[in-house]
Amino acid sequence: MTVLLAQMAVAMVTTAVRQTPTIDEPVYVGTAAVYLDQHSLRFNPEHPPLGKLIMAAGLAFADVRIDPAFSGDQTALGRHVLYEAGNSPGRLLFLARLPVIVLTLLFGLVVFLFAADLFGRVGGLVALALYVFSPNVIAHGSLATLDVPVAGFLLTTVWLLWRARERHQVYLPLAGLAFGAALATKMSALAAVPVMVFLALLCGRKAFARIGAAALIAIAVVWISYLVIDPRLQSPAVPVVHGWRALADWLPLPAPYRDGMHVQFGFEDRVWGGYLFGTHYSGSRWYYLPAVLLVKTPLGALVLWLAGAAVLLARHRVAAAYLLLPTVVLLAVAMTGSRDLGVRYVIFVPMFLAVAAGAVVASRRWWVTVLLVVFVAVGSWRTFPYYLPYSNEAFGGPSQTYLRLHDSNVDWGQDLGLLGERLRDEHVWLVYKGAGVPSYYGINASDPLSVPPDQVRGLLVVSNSAIAKADDRLRALMATSTRIGDVGHSITLFRR
Repeated sequence: MTVLLAQMAVAMVTTAVRQTPTIDEPVYVGTAAVYLDQHSLRFNPEHPPLGKLIMAAGLAFADVRIDPAFSGDQTALGRHVLYEAGNSPGRLLFLARLPVIVLTLLFGLVVFLFAADLFGRVGGLVALALYVFSPNVIAHGSLATLDVPVAGFLLTTVWLLWRARERHQVYLPLAGLAFGAALATKMSALAAVPVMVFLALLCGRKAFARIGAAALIAIAVVWISYLVIDPRLQSPAVPVVHGWRALADWLPLPAPYRDGMHVQFGFEDRVWGGYLFGTHYSGSRWYYLPAVLLVKTPLGALVLWLAGAAVLLARHRVAAAYLLLPTVVLLAVAMTGSRDLGVRYVIFVPMFLAVAAGAVVASRRWWVTVLLVVFVAVGSWRTFPYYLPYSNEAFGGPSQTYLRLHDSNVDWGQDLGLLGERLRDEHVWLVYKGAGVPSYYGINASDPLSVPPDQVRGLLVVSNSAIAKADDRLRALMATSTRIGDVGHSITLFRR
């Protein structure tokens, strides 16, 4: 177990050190810095504070500078904190990422213990192996973002609810703490409320009073996460909602939390662009997330997930309720979303199904399980250190992911630093989709879309997410250029 977690730690730390900011990270890092420096809730209201407070635990070891007169929005705040206020972007990013890495490793321990409770130590090791070698968990567990923390807190809640069947006096309050942490990290955890209530009720009639206490503990965690930042609970003005959405204002949660839900409703009302299997489209497709999981999950893991689920349904139906029901419900809710932007929205799937896969140890063909786990491990090692653009062997591996997917599935702006090292002050024509500042990394770039096409000569550099959403002009530039390579499988180089 220690060896498995140690190799995961090495993979995540290495990835965290080499990657420049992804699109979302500067907002979270800037907001976490404001929490520390100004105790204000005015930035990033669409997400609760706990995940950013976890990042702030790392930033507390840096002397983060923020101009007191800064008055921009949260996107400008991230740019200001990382690039304009005299801070070291690499150091701040790593310090913000480090607590998330530690949390991801602790969730690996939960995966092991949960599967060991259900299927014994060998089952726990199978589950842990699938978790630590998951390219998606490594990729997003290495970043200062909220997706892995909320998924891990949900998994921890379910594990504690399982244990509460025998000792509800101890484990129901702990489950309330874990679920409160999930709610205080990301609002998508609200979709799990009915499932968690159902699983808590399986503890039996004697546990009813403690189920209510656990619910109060969860609510208290959310309140405390806001109050430790600003006891006045002051938040920025947000859109008003009507109809059934107005029911959110009756939740027993802090006003800034409910205001953040208003912002999320606004996001869901927007028309976003998607990209799947080479087609760029407007809006969302219900099958997007299952398709993304098919592309970005190791083939061995897919087989073990299905086999584990089958064994659960055949031999461990109570355990199946704890593992499969949350997965199915959360996936179904996520599929109704308007943002087809990445596997990160369903990062809970490889966590829950890694535990479910531990059930395969009941099979007599143990050697098949071993071979599949080794196959997953080898594929993960071959991906190192390009975990974000991972796709499995059936879809060509990381170098081919950009042909089928975009955004955080492949190119989230993470390789700007590598590009700077590759160019060494060479002038380029750059179309970059990300939150980094090219000039900071020594990139001397011009915008090829701001001049006539015949003036674009030399090296044309295009983010793969920009390729996926290219307009006619950019497509024409690429069509009349020669592809000569890539950087990190997320940025394509052309010679023109």
